[in-house]
Amino acid sequence: MHRRPPSRPARVVASALAVGTLLTCAACSGESKGDGGRADSAADVAASPLAAESTLASPRSGRSAAPRAEKSAGVLTPSGAKAALITEADIEDNWTQVKDAASWGDKLLIGKVDVAALLTAKTNAADCQKLLDALYDDTLLGKPSGASALTGFEQNESRLLYQVAAYDRAKLGTSLNWLKTLPVKCDQFTATDSRGGHRTVQVIEDPVPSVGDARQGLQVTVTGTSGTQPVTLTLQLAVVRVGTDAITVTSGGLRGTETDTTKAAVQQGTANLKDVLAGRTPAAQPGNLD
Repeated sequence: MHRRPPSRPARVVASALAVGTLLTCAACSGESKGDGGRADSAADVAASPLAAESTLASPRSGRSAAPRAEKSAGVLTPSGAKAALITEADIEDNWTQVKDAASWGDKLLIGKVDVAALLTAKTNAADCQKLLDALYDDTLLGKPSGASALTGFEQNESRLLYQVAAYDRAKLGTSLNWLKTLPVKCDQFTATDSRGGHRTVQVIEDPVPSVGDARQGLQVTVTGTSGTQPVTLTLQLAVVRVGTDAITVTSGGLRGTETDTTKAAVQQGTANLKDVLAGRTPAAQPGNLD
């Protein structure tokens, strides 16, 4: 698989060691991309890990940010975005941070929506196609308007991609509202790959911890084949808005999701971002206690 340019925003993908290759996350139409493309593997599957209103008290400081501090939150800078990233200690268990997360993705997500087979209104096909493309490209919230950073983690056959970025406020609100409609518009549909293979995609709402200024969560399940073997990719997507910035967590794989890890990434990541915007340095976690 070819690497994506390191400038791509952060994302999460799930590993499928059982299949022996890596899947790739969100852009569609074709087996390669404009940034150089990816070579097809013998198996059609490769794993990768792949979002309400409330305020958040930082679990590190034990105190809530004062209303005045919230209103005067700073602008996210490139160094601030990096400081707001989560670490292995934030999600515990046996997750290992990797250096090549920017190149992750899921080939099961490459496909063209079969409009004729869409269970919901045919006019929703464009939204379902947009979802597949955004998952593959890690652009669920659109292109960042400012600083961004990403990191990724692996554990056994699962992967987690974490992004933090600054966005245009109006576009960010529109993207969150769009995500909320997908469990209805794209509850179940069929996507066809370049070889004529069919994949069944299901989208349901997934709970997100009550943090940040707004949030949305989805679970996306893609069922297809690897060679002659049936495979199912399950991804958890969690997005949290803090002012005009947002974090995006994508996690999962061919053996299901890691709900507790996704929850921890959302909670600690939101706390990190709020600390950075308030001019504080996120406190380091003590590390795994196993």
